[in-house]
Amino acid sequence: MKILITGGAGFIGSHLAEKFLANDDKVHVIDNLSTGSLDNIRHLFKNQNFGYTIDTILNESVMDSLIASSDCVYHLAAAVGVKLIMERPLETIETNVKGSELILRLANKHKKKILITSTSEIYGNHVQHTLKEDDNRILGPIKKWRWAYASSKTIDEFLGLAYFIEKKLPVVIVRLFNTVGPRQTDAYGMVLPNFVRSALLGKPIMVYGDGKQTRCFAHVRDVIGAMTALMEHPKAPGEVFNIGSEEEISMNNLAKMVKDMTNSSSEITHLSYQEAYGDGFEDMRRRTPNLSKIRKLIGYKPKVRLEKIVTEVIEYFKK
Repeated sequence: MKILITGGAGFIGSHLAEKFLANDDKVHVIDNLSTGSLDNIRHLFKNQNFGYTIDTILNESVMDSLIASSDCVYHLAAAVGVKLIMERPLETIETNVKGSELILRLANKHKKKILITSTSEIYGNHVQHTLKEDDNRILGPIKKWRWAYASSKTIDEFLGLAYFIEKKLPVVIVRLFNTVGPRQTDAYGMVLPNFVRSALLGKPIMVYGDGKQTRCFAHVRDVIGAMTALMEHPKAPGEVFNIGSEEEISMNNLAKMVKDMTNSSSEITHLSYQEAYGDGFEDMRRRTPNLSKIRKLIGYKPKVRLEKIVTEVIEYFKK
């Protein structure tokens, strides 16, 4: 198989590339390195089945050639991270919407199966229960820039499903819930890498808001395993699937876990969202996926528990 991964020099994309190369597939990644890094894929350069292109996914001639020569596409490229979204909303919207539209159009031109990575941000402020793929979404006001990302990924999903319905293009859509693990950067507001890096350096572990908001963290190995299994399943195209973990933890407890596991002298402190991101930010109190749909189709069950995840991230940052 010849696999194309957009955003392939990113945290998730680099792990996905490794998985395919281990199976002797051919992998090509494209990344503009805005949030990805060559360090994530440098160890793959010597593999004769690996290739990479440093360019934007908005370069139509490049993408046309790459998609035409691939058997399937994993579209991971996106503007991600709370800090980036708040600081560069125009880039967020253009990259996510224009990039996905172009890639879907070219995938349809060459009739290539494609997986679109979406996000749990889609659900917005929905906190009543674990989130199912067909739940209503509750988004905040337009002037809260946090919702620009959710809205742009919503358009991606609509585009993907429209291509499936109208053009019969095999499109699989996955909504990722806080994927974590080695290689995830702390540069764009990713909470676990930030906590770990601060703890190891003896700096204050900064918790935003009151710290009572909860999240679920899934290991990147579990996530990419689910993604590839869905792409191989004949009933997955035209559907949307949550991928994540159901192991819920508050940010206060996560900070304490990181502090204890690193034997850090760091203080756990709190910072308001306005101080952290300025005006226009709004957070969700809870975000927990309902995994019954993906469990029923492919038997998905995350294997890596949170304590093991934190251990691996600590070891990565120590190196």
